[in-house]
Amino acid sequence: MQPNDSLDALRAHLQSIPQVRSMQVEVLGESDGRLQLRAPLAPNVNDKGSAFGGSLVSLMTLAGWGLATRRLAGAGLAADVYVADSQVRYLAPLEDALLAEAWLEEGDWATFVATFRQRGRARCRIAACVRLPDGGEATRFSGRFVALARG
Repeated sequence: MQPNDSLDALRAHLQSIPQVRSMQVEVLGESDGRLQLRAPLAPNVNDKGSAFGGSLVSLMTLAGWGLATRRLAGAGLAADVYVADSQVRYLAPLEDALLAEAWLEEGDWATFVATFRQRGRARCRIAACVRLPDGGEATRFSGRFVALARG
């Protein structure tokens, strides 16, 4: 599977989720092991005119889920990936588009994939953030994701 193939598959899959469509999530791509997603502010705004907390955490969770899913798909493995637990810190209000990026926080992808091949399940810890326009962080996420073999 080519990297763009798995990005296209990720885009198609995300668009099948009603919440993702309503948030207007866009997959920007992956660079340096970081998956980037974007969503406009307008459908994700709260009563104060800033980004809704639920949208922020949803976008970071989706970025983490997408990153783990892509690694397994890229290895030719069919898996269902779930978020097992997460912690979120809201650091500053965001009054602009939501730009999330996710990256592997602990371990390495080779071990994650090898563990999945051997056991039919694996877990990884992924970090994510939503950036402020100046490059700082509006929100920080750390989550544990679990992959289970289909079938």
